[in-house]
Amino acid sequence: MIEFLPRPRIFLDEVRNEADIEAMVQIHAAGFRRGWSIDEIEKLLGEDTVFAILLRRESILGVRRVLGFVLVRTVAGQAEILTIAVDPGRRGRGYGRQLLEEAMRRLYRDRVPEIFLEVDESNPAALALYRRLGFQEVGRRKGYYADGKGGHSAALVMRLQLR
Repeated sequence: MIEFLPRPRIFLDEVRNEADIEAMVQIHAAGFRRGWSIDEIEKLLGEDTVFAILLRRESILGVRRVLGFVLVRTVAGQAEILTIAVDPGRRGRGYGRQLLEEAMRRLYRDRVPEIFLEVDESNPAALALYRRLGFQEVGRRKGYYADGKGGHSAALVMRLQLR
């Protein structure tokens, strides 16, 4: 008889320790041209208006690993997705959507009426996700992102009405 091992557990969590912040730095650096330092992320997390949601995988041996995260700032009745990042080896599995949906639930519960984010127009996977979740383009910053080859692309400002 073949016994099957239990599947690793995927769950949402909060920042627990310095190792979590180090994992966030590594994931962010792998996903963006300019990653954020430990100091930058710690400074954001130290603000009362910023919260983080982490997506973790717990192995059958109990080892927990951060797979992705979202950082959100709320100010004056509005929220801004500061960044969302998923480990490049784990993309395409719906983890970014899970993170955003959890952030949206929390903001809705906190009665925040709208969420803004900014995305590189040359990132079709992110754009598709945001549009599927109901975000709409409300602005454009031409030439905002450098592509590393001397070119530039626009930053699209997107908004989602929660209420």
